[in-house]
Amino acid sequence: MESNKVLHFVPSEAPPSGMSKNGYFFQEMELREGEQEDGCEGREEGQDSPIACGDDIHLYDSQIHPVGPDSDDSGCVLLNTSRKYVKLMNFEEEVRAHRDLDGFLARASILLDETAASLDDVLKRMLHHVGQDSHAAEPGCNFEEVMSMLFTDAGAQEVNDKSQSFVFFDDVHLLSETIQGVTATATGVQYQQSWLCILCNVKSLQRRHVCISRLERPQNWGENCCEVRYVILILAPHKMKSTKTAMELGRTFATMFSDISFRQKLLETKTQEEFKEALVMQRHQLTAANQKPATVGEEETDPHSNKPLKCKDFLRAGRGIYEDLCRRLPLYPSDFTDGVIGSNKTLLKYVTTAIFLYIAILLPALAFGSLNDESTRGEIDVQKTIIGQSIGGVIYSLFAGSPLVIPLTTAPLAIFISVIRGICDDYDLDFPAFYACIGLWNSFFLILGGVFNVSLLMKLFKRSTEEVIALFISIAFVGDAVKGTIKIFHKYYHAPTLVNGSIEQLHRMQEMLMQGGNTTENATATGSNGRPITLPESFILCTRERPVLCLLLMLGTLWLGYTLYQFKRSPFLHAKVREVLSDCALPISVLMFSFVGSYLFNDIELPVFNFLEGPMFTVAPFEKLSAMNIVSAMGLGFLLALLIFIDQNIVVSLTNAPENRLLKGTAYHWDLMLSGFINILMSVLGLPWMHAAFPHSTLHVRQLAYVEQRVEGGHLYETIVSVKETRLTSLAANIFIGVSVFLLPVPLQWIPKPVLYGLFLYIALTSIDGNQMCDRMALLLKEQTSYPPTHYIRKVPQRKIHYFTALQMVQLLILCAFGMYPLPYMKMIFPLLMILLIPIRNNLLPRVIEAKYLDIMDAQHM
Repeated sequence: MESNKVLHFVPSEAPPSGMSKNGYFFQEMELREGEQEDGCEGREEGQDSPIACGDDIHLYDSQIHPVGPDSDDSGCVLLNTSRKYVKLMNFEEEVRAHRDLDGFLARASILLDETAASLDDVLKRMLHHVGQDSHAAEPGCNFEEVMSMLFTDAGAQEVNDKSQSFVFFDDVHLLSETIQGVTATATGVQYQQSWLCILCNVKSLQRRHVCISRLERPQNWGENCCEVRYVILILAPHKMKSTKTAMELGRTFATMFSDISFRQKLLETKTQEEFKEALVMQRHQLTAANQKPATVGEEETDPHSNKPLKCKDFLRAGRGIYEDLCRRLPLYPSDFTDGVIGSNKTLLKYVTTAIFLYIAILLPALAFGSLNDESTRGEIDVQKTIIGQSIGGVIYSLFAGSPLVIPLTTAPLAIFISVIRGICDDYDLDFPAFYACIGLWNSFFLILGGVFNVSLLMKLFKRSTEEVIALFISIAFVGDAVKGTIKIFHKYYHAPTLVNGSIEQLHRMQEMLMQGGNTTENATATGSNGRPITLPESFILCTRERPVLCLLLMLGTLWLGYTLYQFKRSPFLHAKVREVLSDCALPISVLMFSFVGSYLFNDIELPVFNFLEGPMFTVAPFEKLSAMNIVSAMGLGFLLALLIFIDQNIVVSLTNAPENRLLKGTAYHWDLMLSGFINILMSVLGLPWMHAAFPHSTLHVRQLAYVEQRVEGGHLYETIVSVKETRLTSLAANIFIGVSVFLLPVPLQWIPKPVLYGLFLYIALTSIDGNQMCDRMALLLKEQTSYPPTHYIRKVPQRKIHYFTALQMVQLLILCAFGMYPLPYMKMIFPLLMILLIPIRNNLLPRVIEAKYLDIMDAQHM
């Protein structure tokens, strides 16, 4: 027996920002038909869900009383399901939309923070509220009957005769007519499960009624209704004008609730008046969104546009920078005022984000500054790294087109600097002058790249390529932490080796101690004969509690930080408290274990970064370089520019990914040129170079984001609703980092190196959230029944998915082999290796896996 399924597609205009991309709502209507059949066999069970799914037939248990030997022992009920797509309401052209909203605001039926958990109880409260409305009395209407009309099975009377008796269960309900938001993308039809619009036509009604209920907690009411937070009840008389039907009224409110950012704003309202104001504001935004004129050629130099790449695009000098400035300058004042001025203030989130950034930027600056100090023998130390980070970060946060991007000096740059130091030693060159010359060539190439729109090459980088590079960076953070810990264990854990003379020295030291000799800080003793007795360094340093404590501090920092980061998903405490704890997870973890290591175990000396007093700036002496030296620096400058170009643009692309829902646009070309100007200053003053850093930039976005949880196929997803695009957080963090120079060496030296390594592990672990490659790698270890219902699982054969994942893993291993190989000069060609990933993805992989499957796996899952 098959059910009837009707799909009616209606073309729609481009929806406003934040709505379903396909511009449709999904209306679901169900009609129950009960009839007695003697030929039905077996017993069928229905699904406990308020909305029937797909084109399944739901048959309810029936109890049969046989009357004869030839009588069948079963009965069944037929369920007819009809579905169709409904156009979004156009608030600019359809006058009815504004009148519907005005009528609702005049007689608002709003229930805030409804505590009822079941669908029946919620609807009963809403109907009771409508019935008690003195402005819209319905004397001829029995709302108990209305309640029965909302469901296909409610109110069905038990059929008793000598042959059969049908029994319908009270706890099984199917809503008769609903509207839900759906998005038809590469993921298939995805329901917006946080709201539900229920329609009902009632003969005895004299006028239309709308009631909106916001539930105190999301409720699970079955398939496609797993996290309902809003219920919109539409009641209308049977005979109404075509523009005043329950369907048209439902379209008005469903269009408003289909905007995920609007639903988030409604959660923040505390009174009915604020709720009404949010509705009015959403009406204005929908009207204004439809009135925005389309700008011709707006996306000609945008790497995110679908326009094919042409050679002439690179010859239009300055066009990309001009369009970037035209796109971002009108929104520049709002970068400072959003969340500070107006009703929707988010000062607490700004404060917690600034604290998070301060710790997340400062600690890597200490680590890489210490690394630069060792490799350059004090030419670039911790103090200069902090000063450079503050200057470059403040400039970038004030003038960048993507203010959520965080510039940093990174591990590849630190390795590049160490290679330059080695070249200077080999060829007897002045390091500050040669370093500055390479930096100026690098900045020259970056500025040229910005002027001639070279960032358009990002069209060739697919999502899978970006994720391979992003995962390599995360692995590099883990590698730095592991290598640092291994060094600590190698130095302190193993027992000392006794060499010739060591035993005699120990005996002499024992005699000296027994005679009450004096010891010095250098562990050098003077015997009775005046002869110095020195204890080997390995005897002094070897204390096994030191490396074990370092390991515990590193893992403890990771554990506490990640536990607090996940705390927002727990049921404990208030939602606001959970959010603050999650936002401050990293600072709390670092401070806690720095206190444990430096105070509670102060008798155990822990490794800390080195600090030597020196000048903050060193202007490069260019006169020490010959013409040949300047020319030779050009090649190294080009390789450095290639590294910064790739990292800068990939980080900006990941930060502005569609799932992050950033609305103010990008500025690839301007940001690339700005990085060139910043590095000119860094080079001349002898400060470390910097560029956009992963994963700090994406973590910054996540800190400023409001998220909504979704349930799909039993799997819980977090979807970003909106992001506060502000410059204030990164600006404040970098200013505080500049002030931190006065905290050197104490109290910053109270932060042990193992805590820095724990920070690296935390950053690496939190950065893989949402990395599709990691999700597909996890599939290799899962049984098929636990696969999540992602778009590639639905549309790509399983074998192709595993092939693609394996090929990505091979690319990742090659990157790790070159990027982490101990030979420094091999790392110089690492940028060229990243460029090679482009032809591998665009030319080689389509020969192994069909292009259509590759495009599906590179699609966004929103």
